[in-house]
Amino acid sequence: MTGGQRTRVSLTSMHISLATIDDAAAILDLQRRAYQSEAAIYDDFSLPPLLETLAQLRDQFPDKCFLKATEDDHIVGSVRGFHTASTCHVERLIVDPEYRKRGIGTALLQQIEVAHLSATRFELFTGHKSVNNIRLYQRRGYRPFRREVVSQKVTLVFLEKTAAP
Repeated sequence: MTGGQRTRVSLTSMHISLATIDDAAAILDLQRRAYQSEAAIYDDFSLPPLLETLAQLRDQFPDKCFLKATEDDHIVGSVRGFHTASTCHVERLIVDPEYRKRGIGTALLQQIEVAHLSATRFELFTGHKSVNNIRLYQRRGYRPFRREVVSQKVTLVFLEKTAAP
């Protein structure tokens, strides 16, 4: 979503739109809450999303597309993405723990892809024990293509998807 484009998707009273830097604090708060369950799976509360600062997050807004899912003006989900060559890198797909299993993650993933229509490939990663995340990504057409050990507790699984012609 560049050049002033706006996308809104409705799932009941939920809307997806472009986030602004003014949303950074709310997104960071949501990110910390959403990643608690991931940290518990790995018994590692030093995961990068839990350590990211507000300044670091704000610094990313000029270079990345941030989307937010809102319900009653409350941010309940977010995702960010950026382009390198023909690949869109999808990052930090998060949903408020109280709003999970409602299709918000799927809708956000779909909309970040729509926001990067010129991409011919999409790439993302998640932890090897994050089976719900992997299942979601595979349902959306992503396939694992490499693994990277980052610590004794965490191995990242990288998944990719080619854009439909």
